Amino acid sequence: MSDETLLEFPCEFSIKAMGLAVPDFDLLVVEIVRRHAPDIREGSVTTRPSKNGKYLAVTVTIEATSKDQLDAIYQDLTDHEKVLMSL
Repeated sequence: MSDETLLEFPCEFSIKAMGLAVPDFDLLVVEIVRRHAPDIREGSVTTRPSKNGKYLAVTVTIEATSKDQLDAIYQDLTDHEKVLMSL
């Protein structure tokens, strides 16, 4: 796998995770992202329910410092059983 990226770090980067709309899903996503990006600013988290309310999309915008940091965040998100998809 190549370490090349078109991103220039540090940069603002939005991470989206989707899962069932269960209580505290948004807090779970923030907790996972915060392990790798502890300085999540107020207003950096948004949520959006699906049309029927069964799913919830959580977007966390961070100041990304490296490709390795982003890779670690996505790995932790996809490893969690409550996260169905991350973008």
